[in-house]
Amino acid sequence: MSNQIRILLAEDDLNLGQLLQTFLTSKGFSVSLAQNGKIAFEKFNKAKYNFCIFDVMMPEMDGFTLAKEIREIDKKIPILFLTAKAMKEDKLEGFSIGADDYLTKPFSMEELVARINAILRRTEAPSRKEMAELKVGKIKYEPEFRLLHLKDQVRKLTTKENQLLHLLVKNQNEILDRHATLRAIWGDDNYFNGRSMDVYIAKLRKVLKEDPSVEIMNVHGKGFKLIMK
Repeated sequence: MSNQIRILLAEDDLNLGQLLQTFLTSKGFSVSLAQNGKIAFEKFNKAKYNFCIFDVMMPEMDGFTLAKEIREIDKKIPILFLTAKAMKEDKLEGFSIGADDYLTKPFSMEELVARINAILRRTEAPSRKEMAELKVGKIKYEPEFRLLHLKDQVRKLTTKENQLLHLLVKNQNEILDRHATLRAIWGDDNYFNGRSMDVYIAKLRKVLKEDPSVEIMNVHGKGFKLIMK
């Protein structure tokens, strides 16, 4: 299973980060290292990951804030926090954000791997094949290739259409926060980007109307929700 897992690692201690990256890679994981939360968030929005490991105390954006941003656009991806702190309040905050586990420094590398594998077994992280093919109602969707298989044609989505639809599908039947989505895809939640996103939502609605059981709802003041009846 480990050779299919892509890990996003955010750690501002470069020596420790590189050590963790090297060790986890030797165990068969694919690891992308970011030196602060802001870089990690940018990486998260540009590639697909199966697992997140975040240091709590980081410049630019701390681990808790990073996890909150990611939870707005991905409710299910496993998150493990690393921290030099052992305070009960910090652990409670981490779990309230949606952490799957918490590891206090110093820790052994083997324990980290054991925790990762335990979380993956518990959360049943999808394989690459499962991630490659999704269903939007009766419509086959391949986010990796930006393809929607409609009745009479295969529609190639634009990059932003694909990013937006993928977020909606991953969070189906749950509210996808408007501002978090704008920051994730456009990098800024200003008015003009908001108008642009509304245009893309309208385009996706037009494409998906082929299946009447699929609906992208506006949730006033919050965002959007993909409903599959």
